[in-house]
Amino acid sequence: MSFEQAAIEVAKKQEFGELKGALARVFAAEKVEQFLKRLQSKGVRVRDFDLMLASGALEQVDEVLGRPGAGRKLYEALPVSDQAQMREFYLSKVEEVDPAVRTKFQKLYRYY
Repeated sequence: MSFEQAAIEVAKKQEFGELKGALARVFAAEKVEQFLKRLQSKGVRVRDFDLMLASGALEQVDEVLGRPGAGRKLYEALPVSDQAQMREFYLSKVEEVDPAVRTKFQKLYRYY
């Protein structure tokens, strides 16, 4: 049996789409190492979504989002249900990272 995401309607489609797009871009094969290096330099574990947003690493790597604090503002503009779906999307992207890259950044992936 595979994981199946619940079908919850997104309330703020524009903000949700912008943030989801930014996350998809930083987890693209050509950018993911740069993103993980930013997290590493800031001492942020990869699964800590709130701290990742607060660190500004997302805006530093994604040139489209660009402006400081933009990711956090988009996230805070979302209702709780959309925020939960965004965290779920982020964590799914974290787990999809190539195993070789995950090994390289194994300290970021640790739970402790």
